[in-house]
Parts: sequence; structure tokens; C-alpha cells
Amino acid sequence: MSSTPSIAGKQHVKEKTGAQTLAADTVVYLVLILLTWGTWHISQQGFFEAGDDVGYWLGVAGGSMMMLLFSYPLRKHFRFMQNLGRVKWWFLVHMLLGVGGPLLILLHSTFRIGSLNAGVALYSMIIVALSGVVGRFIYARVHRGLKGEQVGFQALQERAGLDKEEVRSRLAFAPKVEALLKAFEQRELQANPGWLTYTRQVFVLPIMLWVVYYRCLAELQHPIRRLAKHSNWPAPDFERRHRHSKKLVRRYLTAVVRVAQYTAYERLFSFWHLAHIPFVYLLVISAIVHVVAVHAY
Repeated sequence: MSSTPSIAGKQHVKEKTGAQTLAADTVVYLVLILLTWGTWHISQQGFFEAGDDVGYWLGVAGGSMMMLLFSYPLRKHFRFMQNLGRVKWWFLVHMLLGVGGPLLILLHSTFRIGSLNAGVALYSMIIVALSGVVGRFIYARVHRGLKGEQVGFQALQERAGLDKEEVRSRLAFAPKVEALLKAFEQRELQANPGWLTYTRQVFVLPIMLWVVYYRCLAELQHPIRRLAKHSNWPAPDFERRHRHSKKLVRRYLTAVVRVAQYTAYERLFSFWHLAHIPFVYLLVISAIVHVVAVHAY
């Protein structure tokens, strides 16, 4: 009996952490949208043009920030840089530069394309910036926040409680619910690896979670009412225990989805990295051509 509060507390912390991550993601993307809109609004006021002094130095500042983005990957490859500060601060600066640089470049361009090489540089930058947003979304689901430390699959299972039987054993009074949970876990955690499976787990599995959840709730009604009648629970106790049972089911299903999606996001991150690099090179080359052309002509 003494272990029950501890287990429930751990599950509550996990669920809260997942909700906080989703809320943080939502805030980040809303801020990015507002910053982009604000940048466009300022650029349309006629305060400067791309070719005047203000526009020129905005471009220099934005380009410098974009170049500084390379300090983060360089830190990973050069040993002498690995002792210069903690990884999470490097990653935080990398994200800030990845936002500030493109916004200053957009401000510099006033959202207009003046030449072919400028257009290639601008669109390459936009693709790289959007790719970075997607990369951050995937990265956050494979790593621990800003620490840059990869979460092991077994560690994730242990954290989620899927290496133990506590949740299902606490639902022993509803064997059909136990069976549904076990079937969902085995189907998803033992699914054949492949891009079709990974795609389904990322986009379809969250929907499947709710389908199974409501099936479990339907199967839960009769056993818990029978148990309440047999144990003479007062109405407040019944409501509390019913609510707690529903939370157990939801947390367990959420944990299964989180563990199942781990490999999927890991594979997507490796694919994202391969697709991201060519556009980075294209951006660097087109930006150099653009700078040379501006100063030469």
C-alpha cells in the first residue's frame, strides 16, 4: 500500500511534463508567428530600403547571426570547443540565432526579391529556417529539452512504467480493460520497423490512443459499479476511484504511445538531418554570391 502514492505521483509528474512540453511548443510557435508578422509590418512602413544604410546593416547583422549558427555543430566536432560552456546554453543560443538571423534578413529584404541570387539566398534561408522549426519539434521528442542528451529506449520504458505491471495490476477488477491495454502495448511496441510503421505511429497512433481509451472507459463502467456495490462505497468514494481509474488508463496509453513514437522520431530526425544539410550549403553559397554581387556592383 505504501508504494501506491509514489507510483501515482511519478505518473502524475510524467503526464504534467508531457503537457508542459506541448504547452511550451505551442507558445514557441505562436511567438514565431507573431515575430514574423511584426517583422513584415515594420518592413512595410517605409523606414528603410534594402539598399540604404539601415537596410545594409540589417543585412550584415542578420548574415552574421546566420554564420554564427555554425558554431553549434562545430562545437560537436572540435574537442577544444567541447569544454566551452554547457551544451544546453549553446543550443539555446543556436535557437535564438536561428530566429533572429532570418528575421533580420527578412527585414533587410523588406520581403521583396531584388535579383536572382538574392531570391535564391532568401528562399534557401526560409527553407532552412522552417526546417529548423521542424527539427526542433522532432529533437525535443528524442532529447531531454535543451540538454542535448539522448534518452535511451530502455530508460524511457522504465520512466513510463512499462517495464512493470503496476498499472494493469491496479485494474485487475476490470480484466477486459487489462486485456485492451496489454493488446495495445504489444501491438505498438512489437510492431515491425519500417517507414510505414513510423509514419503511422507519428500521425495515426495519437488518434488510436483515444479510440482505445474510450473503449476502455466503456469496459470499465460495469466492473467498477459492481465493485462499488460489493464494497458499499459511498458516492464520493465511487467518483474518486472512478476518476482515478480513468487517469490510470489514460496515463498508461500515453506512456505506450510515447515509447512507441521514440524510434519513429529518432528515424525522422536522422532523415531530417540528411534533408536539412543540402539547403544549408545552398544558403551559404547563394549568400556569398549575393554579398559579392552587392559589393561588386
